[in-house]
Formats: sequence, C-alpha cells, structure tokens
Amino acid sequence: MKLDATIACDPAIGAALAAELEADGYDGVWTAETQHDPFLPLASAAVATQHVTLGTAIATAFTRSPMVTAMTAWDLQRASRGRFVLGLGTQVRAHNVRRFSVPWEAPAPRLRELVEALRHIWGAFQGEHQLRFRGQYYRHDLITPFFDPGPHEWPAPPIYLAAVTPTMYRLAGEVADGIHVHVFHTARYLREVALPALGERRADLTLASGVFVVLGGAADEVRMQIAFYGSTPTYRPVFEAHGWDGLQEKLHGLMARGEFAGMAAAIDDEVLAEFAVLADDWEDAWRQIRERYDGVLDRVGVYGLRAASGADTAEIAAAFRRTA
Repeated sequence: MKLDATIACDPAIGAALAAELEADGYDGVWTAETQHDPFLPLASAAVATQHVTLGTAIATAFTRSPMVTAMTAWDLQRASRGRFVLGLGTQVRAHNVRRFSVPWEAPAPRLRELVEALRHIWGAFQGEHQLRFRGQYYRHDLITPFFDPGPHEWPAPPIYLAAVTPTMYRLAGEVADGIHVHVFHTARYLREVALPALGERRADLTLASGVFVVLGGAADEVRMQIAFYGSTPTYRPVFEAHGWDGLQEKLHGLMARGEFAGMAAAIDDEVLAEFAVLADDWEDAWRQIRERYDGVLDRVGVYGLRAASGADTAEIAAAFRRTA
C-alpha cells in the first residue's frame, strides 16, 4: 500500500507543496479540478521533485479535446521523467452542461472512446503510427511536424478513471490502467460491487482513493461531506449496498431546501462508521485503514489532508510507515 496526498492548489505553490510532501515520505501527489486547473501545479512540481508519482485525481474528461489533454499529459510525462499519471473523470451532467458548457451524452461509451483516442495520439507522437483516429465522438487525423511534439524516452502515461457506479467500474476494468475510487465509498461496496465489476483485469489495475478520517470524535464536517456527496442520485448504489434505501432521496430533498444541518444529522453513527475511519490518533487510523482495505486499495490518502484536525503531513506519513 502506498501513501498519497492531494493538493488542489494555486499553481504558484504547487512545486513547494509537492517537494514538501516528497520530503515527508509520500509516494504520490495528486491534483484535483476544483478551484484550480489540475495540470498547472504539476508542471512546476515535475521539476521540483524526483521520486513521487504526480497525477490528476481528477481532470474532467469531456471539457478538453483529446488532443489538448494528450499534449498536456505528454509534456508532463516528459517533464516528470516518466512519473505522470493522467486521471480522468466524467463529472456529472449539471457541471458539464451548466459550468463547463459542453455536451453531455453517453458518458461511458464516450469515455471509452476518449481513452482510445488518447492512446492513439500518444502512439502517433511516439512515431508508432500515423495519426488516423476516427470514432463516433472524436476525430484526429491531421498533424504536421510543426505541431508534433515528437517522441520521448518514457512510456505513455497510465490512465486512471474515476469510478463510483458499477458501470464505470466495468469500463475501467476493460480500458484503464488504474482507478480513482471516489471517497464516497465503503469497504463493503468495494468488495461486493466494485471489485467484481472489474472482471479479469483486477490484478493489472491500481486502485487509489482518499479515506475519510475522524480523530477525537470531531465528525460534523465529515458527516456533512458524506451527506453532500450522498445527495447526488448517481451515488445511490453505495447506499443501496447497505440497505439504506431512501437515504439518497432524503438527502437530495434536504439539499434542495437548503437544510444543511438536517443533511449532516441524516448521517447517523452507523453510516458514518462505514464511510469514515474513527480513530484515536494517526497510528490507530492507519492500522484500521490497512485492515479495512487489505486486498482492495493499492494507494491511499487522507481526504482533506491539510484541513484534517491537527494535520501534520510529516507525522501522518511517519505513522503510516510505522504501521506497515
């Protein structure tokens, strides 16, 4: 099991944060597409670090053309000397249509074709074949030497896909190199639903995820975060795996009415304990995480690491190593 951290940060501090985390003993540093572009912090981090894996967790899949994403990923793979991982996720309809103003259609088939297009483009950059990709959603068959970044000595970046539903786990099992498991998960859901959906390629895939950690009983913020994710209809299967039918609809209604205190209160102690690790200290947390996710996750991180109660990145990493 490897230790990761996520920095959804201003690009101006990406290099410093990544270098600090590498010095603290982290194995990977990921960026997210929330308040900042996910690729920009990694450009400076790539030349400020030597060993950590650098990747997006996640970049939105449909908001850039495959050529734009392929070019950015190619540059980051070159700059990091082969340490970059391209993590992609579909996001949900509302954000695609209303925030990014891009079409939303057949997300699973379109994502499959996007992965195929990226690998084809990278093969063309590497000189393995001419650029000749024509699919249902994407076309790439024009590139001249002036626009071709050319080959480099490292392999094409691995592609991780974000997954919550069985449909996306099945797709990832067929076409991806790894999976960004959404923090809105339970170990039971992963073992009983997600892993079987991956099919025969499970051993070839890397599963990475953040984990909710509650120290000292301060759980209100985590309850609210679980409730926020749980209000989204797409995430209903996680609740249903535990027999919590109707909880998603309840949370959705509370969200629509702006009853945020009621949302947090709807995440009772039973639900909280399935989604979050409740621990006395960081060593206790890591022991529980290792036991809970043994044979399931290959890479783990603390969700909201820098906002965690009393978080000290070096101490968290040291506790992780002590429990190995």
